[in-house]
Amino acid sequence: MITPLQLIEVLLVEDDSGDELMTREAFEDNKIANRLHVARDGEEALDFLYRRGAHADAPRVDLVLLDLNLPKYDGTQVLRQIRSDPDLTHMPVVILTTSSAEEDVLRSYKLHANAFVTKPVDVNQFIAAVRQIDDFFLTVARLPRT
Repeated sequence: MITPLQLIEVLLVEDDSGDELMTREAFEDNKIANRLHVARDGEEALDFLYRRGAHADAPRVDLVLLDLNLPKYDGTQVLRQIRSDPDLTHMPVVILTTSSAEEDVLRSYKLHANAFVTKPVDVNQFIAAVRQIDDFFLTVARLPRT
């Protein structure tokens, strides 16, 4: 089990600055032992994961929180790339999106997302959902260490 004192690198792939702010607030309020990195589109997410360009010095990511509705490459394309790469396929990916469409849920799980969470509209519920994701992946689940 990963202890709360262990540093976890989380990549939030999110183009909405309001959702980014609420996610940061959830991390800070919950005093989660992690570092949150943000990619604002699918291309930047892949650059971060592959340590390319401006992200050449990026840390290895332990958990990805991935929106589906992104510019450049959408979340489905990013997830497909993660799952097709032997160096990344082990990485837990949680879909965190506004969509509640059954086809998005099914497609995400077919591409081996670890979880699908529809973003609550209410700010407090959104923050609570992010805290629950973090609590599970940081204190209950055991993440692969590379």
